[in-house]
Amino acid sequence: MTISLIVLVVAAVFVGVFMKSMFGFGEAIVSMPLLALLPVPLQTSVALIGLVGLTVALLTVFSGWRHVERPVLIRLAASTVIGIPFGLIMLHLVPSIVITSALGIFLIIFGCYSLLKKILSRKIGRPLLNNRGWVLPFGFASGVLGSAYNFNGVPVVVYGTLRRWNPDRFRGTLQAHFLISGLLVVTGHALGGLWTLDAFVLYGYSLPAILAATGLGVLLNKRISADKFERYLFMMIILLGFLLILPSGSA
Repeated sequence: MTISLIVLVVAAVFVGVFMKSMFGFGEAIVSMPLLALLPVPLQTSVALIGLVGLTVALLTVFSGWRHVERPVLIRLAASTVIGIPFGLIMLHLVPSIVITSALGIFLIIFGCYSLLKKILSRKIGRPLLNNRGWVLPFGFASGVLGSAYNFNGVPVVVYGTLRRWNPDRFRGTLQAHFLISGLLVVTGHALGGLWTLDAFVLYGYSLPAILAATGLGVLLNKRISADKFERYLFMMIILLGFLLILPSGSA
């Protein structure tokens, strides 16, 4: 690995962790497509961001633990375990160009959904998905997307939006889920043979950036309009999605 490549990887991790500390999620959604544009093997990127996500979860989970919706968290964890092997199988059997292109399409869809979710939530007068069983497919999707893309938080974001969780419950439950699913996903990566020396070297170089981005995100979160900044974030996610489905991004 060259110094310039290490610097670019650390920068991608920094941006993703910064977004996570600002909004409660987003490090994988931002960092994974940025890493996919670099000459880093997909499996190394997946293992690295898995370790980064678990580290950030450990740093942030305790502040919101009292707001966690525990019955939902238990069901999410159980169904996430079932989904993890399917994501690992997909990562090993499906060509990386297909996974990268699918990642780009997913980012575009998720970014567009996120831009519209506030309008949709205002029109929804009551929580949807009241049946307890609805949490299971979202947990399963979290396991699949977590082990393949480190996107274990995205299905929970969608579920929490449809359930109309208040901000404290949303953030607390999401952070607790990141910790539990992060442990499961990282274990799956280890058992699935994704851990490499390069991944740990890049993780070691990224640790100072993780701490700095977490502190900076918490500080700026209190000073910047979250609504305006969130719109810019999702616009960037959509742009990154388009970059990934271009021939140069998928190569």
